[in-house]
Amino acid sequence: MKLRWTTAVWSVIYLLLLLSLLTPFSIVTAFLLVLPVAILFTALNTKSFFMHVVLVWLIALLIDPIYLLFAIYFAVPGIIMGYLYRKRKSAMQVLKYGMAVMLVEMLLLLMISTAFFQLNLSDYVDEIVKMTTAPLSEMGVEGGIGGQFLGTELDTQLIKDQTMRLVPFAMIISSFLMTVVTHALARPTLHSMGLSVPRLKPAREWMLPRSLIWYYLLIFFINIATIDSDNTFMKMIVANATPLLQICFMIQALGFFYYLAHERKWHPIVPLLTAIPIVLFPPAMIIGILDLAFPLRQAFSKNKR
Repeated sequence: MKLRWTTAVWSVIYLLLLLSLLTPFSIVTAFLLVLPVAILFTALNTKSFFMHVVLVWLIALLIDPIYLLFAIYFAVPGIIMGYLYRKRKSAMQVLKYGMAVMLVEMLLLLMISTAFFQLNLSDYVDEIVKMTTAPLSEMGVEGGIGGQFLGTELDTQLIKDQTMRLVPFAMIISSFLMTVVTHALARPTLHSMGLSVPRLKPAREWMLPRSLIWYYLLIFFINIATIDSDNTFMKMIVANATPLLQICFMIQALGFFYYLAHERKWHPIVPLLTAIPIVLFPPAMIIGILDLAFPLRQAFSKNKR
């Protein structure tokens, strides 16, 4: 009975999240829309799941047909993650498949919008950049501040080009964040419903592939070789791969500090606080690189003994 009421509540939450997509709250709620689908698919059998979501979809359809498209779009990764939760797959596997599905959906949506709905991504980005820089440009006209940086047409074009170049990075990060948020909220929620879901390894055990170092060196040399080149494709690869690899090394550095805190019996808040300088001071990622390249953790373990 408790499970039945809980799933009914999550169906209502699902409907409310869908209806929020045409409001200013969509910036936040879009990251939560996969969550109710994953929870309902894990907690219910397939027949009951579709009874719940179809009812939500019908109500949303009566309000505005666009909600049905949103619902189907976000339901696919939710069903995939819920299916993997049912099979008790590892948390890392759930995150990998969830992120991959979301990324593929974004690419398909971009392709379909471009091919059938004449979406011009360049024009869309241009409008966003102009809308964003307009207040600063006006401030430059009135107070002589914003115009120094963003007031000229050349600088606005430069921002547009950089934004276009980082579209793949934005898609990957969005997929990653949506998957992580979904798992972070789904696991304790399902646990409270009496359903066991595998958790991620403790942060102190995080070890990324050592091959990332070679990828980083490759991107570094490609960047040097294309500084004065007109090869926009290679420059786009560098522009997107560099921040992604840097984020990976930051995560590795954070894992190292959690390991060190565990070995030294430090207060749990200490490694959490190290995330602040790691994020605010990007060169700190060198710790993550060293942790991958050399046996730093073994060295600290030996020193302890």
